[in-house]
Amino acid sequence: MAEEEEETTIQDEVGEPQDPKLKTQNLILSKLTAQFGEDLINAYESYGMTTVVVSKNRIFDIMKFLKEDPELNFHFLTDECGVHYPNNKDQEIGVVYHLHNFMTNNRLRVETFFSIENPVIDSMTSLWSAANWMERETYDFYGIIFEGHPDLKRILNVDDMDYFPMRKQYPLEDATREDKNDKMFGR
Repeated sequence: MAEEEEETTIQDEVGEPQDPKLKTQNLILSKLTAQFGEDLINAYESYGMTTVVVSKNRIFDIMKFLKEDPELNFHFLTDECGVHYPNNKDQEIGVVYHLHNFMTNNRLRVETFFSIENPVIDSMTSLWSAANWMERETYDFYGIIFEGHPDLKRILNVDDMDYFPMRKQYPLEDATREDKNDKMFGR
């Protein structure tokens, strides 16, 4: 019996990834899965950065956990921005967060998606004060409403603008222009 236990322990040690980046990815994913289970929708690596897609309903709790967990320690919010994928039914709008742990130099991308019909999500300003202006910019360009934000208003566009210019709801070109020759653009 003791021999079997030793064998299992050796296999576990051999089975662990030797690459520190893989160890970190596994740590992040195992902690998020243990804490939030089905609220972790997907995980993948893109351009060398671990990315997790999470439920909008638990985004604040997940971000707080990532910041306050002593092993993960993602204390720096590098960026927060909006995205619009009009062909993703009921998940057209999203918010992307980039987090950084300076102590271990680990980075993490967190994404969450929701319907354009109800573009409301929790504000991260109580966790990171830098989220204030990032959320205002995201609201200004995508119309995402950050619930709990201390001063959510337009930051770059004029106040009376009645649309959100980064949403992909408008044609890229003016079809009425007659001064363009499509041959000049490879068409």
